[in-house]
Amino acid sequence: MDLSDRRIVITGGATGIGRATAMRCAAEGAKVVVADINPAEGEQCVECIRSAGGEAWYVRVDVSTESDVEAMAADAERLMGGIDGMVSAAGIAQDSLVPIDELPIENWERTIAVNLRGCYLSAKHVVPAIRKVGGGVIVMIASGAGVSEASSMVAYGASKGGVNGLGMTLARHLERDQIRVNVVCPGNVDTLLKVGIIEQQVEAIGEDAHRDDQLAGLVDPGGIASIITFLLSSDADLLRGAVFTR
Repeated sequence: MDLSDRRIVITGGATGIGRATAMRCAAEGAKVVVADINPAEGEQCVECIRSAGGEAWYVRVDVSTESDVEAMAADAERLMGGIDGMVSAAGIAQDSLVPIDELPIENWERTIAVNLRGCYLSAKHVVPAIRKVGGGVIVMIASGAGVSEASSMVAYGASKGGVNGLGMTLARHLERDQIRVNVVCPGNVDTLLKVGIIEQQVEAIGEDAHRDDQLAGLVDPGGIASIITFLLSSDADLLRGAVFTR
């Protein structure tokens, strides 16, 4: 895949799937903005990319805050000279196995704010820049949880179902602007987020969580990054809808 002409913004790009995608996109020649709330991990990711000969910048953003996202989009456009693509990978997960009648409203609202509102705000403020260059690609990270199967987390499952619906809707709305929108629904991926979910389950139900079996079944985020990188390339121009992975 050749991304040498692409300028990509990746929210949640400091860790997990977002970081793996930033590294892979840069290796394929793209300019990358790593947008994340975590400056230490974000700057480290950028340094890794630059040390390998790539071009990357870190921009701090809380994707649930519109002023942050608006500033991030403007900074990314300025730093890279335009935006051709975006990956919305920022996300949180909490309250595994917590029943809905015990789920604190503030935890519900925070999860929806980051996972779903964050995708909406990122698209809202990045789309004008992509439209300005004549089109591009948006990839939103949902999950099998809340889309093709149930989730152990009420708010997380609802938020990821919402991301899938948002992606499907934007795919139709933005097609006329030559902006392709795809949704990626990963399964069990070896990230801090997923390991944290497993540990929450262990705390809640002990050995019944089958911790070792769950950890052994996790896949490398690099494999998901390869799929996302393909979606960002012109090779995927005919691909529509959601992509499900292990």
